[in-house]
Amino acid sequence: QVQLVESGGGLVQAGGSLRLSCEVSGRIFSINTMGWYRQAPDKQREMVASITSVGSTKYQESVKGRFTISRDNAKATVYLQMNSLKPEDTAVYYCNAREITTIPYRYPELWGQGTLVTVSS
Repeated sequence: QVQLVESGGGLVQAGGSLRLSCEVSGRIFSINTMGWYRQAPDKQREMVASITSVGSTKYQESVKGRFTISRDNAKATVYLQMNSLKPEDTAVYYCNAREITTIPYRYPELWGQGTLVTVSS
């Protein structure tokens, strides 16, 4: 069974850093796009960053220059390095993976359970 397991959230002061990790467990053959989304209280979930299997990245405008997404295909893991954190970055961060190919199943999209990031001022 395929699952996305996140780690790395927590409480940090403004200006600090955190690194999120998300491992896709199971017998993974390939994953197309992996990414991070976030949802703050009373707000819609929004894309933070994404990365394709060949390393092409996209970022939300508000995190450009502060956050870096990367992945290790051999470990089926995606990372989000978050620097210069601001209180407005406070949210539950969700890992997302699309077009997951395993043996013998293929999953169009899966989500992690979410990890809370709190940035204090």
